[in-house]
Amino acid sequence: MNRDHTCGELRKEDAGKHVRLAGWVAKRRNLGSIVFIDLRDRYGITQVTFDENHSDLVKDVRNEYVIEIEGTVSVKETPNPRLETGEIEVLADSFKLLSSAKTTPMIIADETDALEEVRLKYRYLDIRRNPIKEKLLLRDKVTTIVRRVLHEDDFVEVETPILSKSTPEGARDYLVPSRLYKGRFYALPQSPQQYKQLLMIGGMDRYFQIARCFRDEDLRADRQPEFTQIDMEMSFADEEDIFAEVEKVMRAIFKETKGIEDLSFPRIRYVDAMDKYGSDKPDLRFGNEMVNVKDLFEHSEFKIFSDCVANGGVIKALVFRNCADKLSRKKFDELTEFVKIYKAKALAYLKYDKGEFSGSVNNALPQGEKEALRDFLKLENNDVVLMIADKKAIAETALGAVRKKLGEELGLIDKNKFCFEWITEFPMYEYSEEEGRWVSAHHPFTAPRDEDVDKLSCDQENCYSRAYDLVLNGYELLSGSVRIHDSVMQKKVFDALGLSEEQIRNKFGFFIEAFNYGAPPHCGVGIGVERLIMILSGTDNIKDVVAFPKTASAYCLMSDAPSSVDQDQLDFLSLEIRRD
Repeated sequence: MNRDHTCGELRKEDAGKHVRLAGWVAKRRNLGSIVFIDLRDRYGITQVTFDENHSDLVKDVRNEYVIEIEGTVSVKETPNPRLETGEIEVLADSFKLLSSAKTTPMIIADETDALEEVRLKYRYLDIRRNPIKEKLLLRDKVTTIVRRVLHEDDFVEVETPILSKSTPEGARDYLVPSRLYKGRFYALPQSPQQYKQLLMIGGMDRYFQIARCFRDEDLRADRQPEFTQIDMEMSFADEEDIFAEVEKVMRAIFKETKGIEDLSFPRIRYVDAMDKYGSDKPDLRFGNEMVNVKDLFEHSEFKIFSDCVANGGVIKALVFRNCADKLSRKKFDELTEFVKIYKAKALAYLKYDKGEFSGSVNNALPQGEKEALRDFLKLENNDVVLMIADKKAIAETALGAVRKKLGEELGLIDKNKFCFEWITEFPMYEYSEEEGRWVSAHHPFTAPRDEDVDKLSCDQENCYSRAYDLVLNGYELLSGSVRIHDSVMQKKVFDALGLSEEQIRNKFGFFIEAFNYGAPPHCGVGIGVERLIMILSGTDNIKDVVAFPKTASAYCLMSDAPSSVDQDQLDFLSLEIRRD
């Protein structure tokens, strides 16, 4: 069987051609002596007409049967503007049934009423629908563009191992037991981090890979347990080089997939992003920057504010213009509970309209302080100001979450807009309450800023790195850094993290050894493919852009994975299941 055209290919210029098509029956309409079939494949839909001499051939055909037809292309009297092939039909003269089909458990159409559980269980049917199919095709187009651009710039595509060694930093590893080495385990890579740095030491100079990565962590709407990243590394390069290359890739992607050429890539230091937006991945499609108003309330009669300032805290304020009438008392109560998620004690608010104040702290604040706040924030009629008084990190994070939430709920975000920004100079460390020590904020191979080298082990809270993220519309699109490239500096970082010589040797011995043989300065990034496609395609659910995704509990409804295994397999691996 050889089709000679696809179902999305024929046009009125093909009238008179005798063609052979194959595909799925998307719709069947029986008008008695004439039967119309919409024949569907990956490329589109073509209407096939069986006249009174041939309609009996398809009397038993139903939706989703796979068929082959032959016939002659004819121009339709009344075109169908909804189809790209809508100006023609194929007048069938032969038919062959290739495969029959049961009634499907879901509607195969752009709009379906199937629940997500059904769509995931029968994902192969879901993929036939345009909304899913088009996202997978977009993904293919994006990775093709990436490969072309990077090959043009002399990057070499290299595959790195899937079976690797477990490391102590980052998320939990997925472990794979070894048959040959009883009691030992491989780990699936969270990223090719060590391997790509070893490729730089090996002299590959410019590397990339469309890499599969695995993390055993709790899932959410923009995360899957297995994911793909565009991995890049460059030798004899710094931030400027990697920024330029990534921006070139992004410009090519957006030009060829969205027709957008006017992109900008502003840079914001981490501390400034937290100060203004309360997030290290701020959505810049709307404004509403936070400001610190503690100086206005240093000697306030309102003890909550003045005590906060006296104890070294801040008072962060966030203004929403012309929105006071859209926010009810019930909404403010909801927001007060919301900020407690981020450890803030309370959310204060003031409405300003027609020269009058109202709100939760209206009676607590003297009139002069309210007027000073009005003048400082340039409040106008129907404006509302939200405030949190707390420790700096808590106030920033909590009010930043409110900014994001209300930006969405108040319709302040232009959904057709794409806003990039580089977030730079991330903290070198973050404190783990669970472990009771400082851990790497990025990973332990990230270089500190030159001016912070002396702070590595004595002032970890104020030590910043040469790490950077690229953010798009409030999503972290990539993460990367300038790497440490000499063993002395790497040892200092390991020491600051509290790793013993034995831990360093056991976990990173082969990696550290490589630095003894000449390592070039290098830097790199890992770009999240799924998040990029999610944003480009306008969905907020990462499962929509993955061919066969897992549920939020990391379960595959289609294949029933993870599943139990035979006892023989466990015995062969010298494993025993403990049932607590």
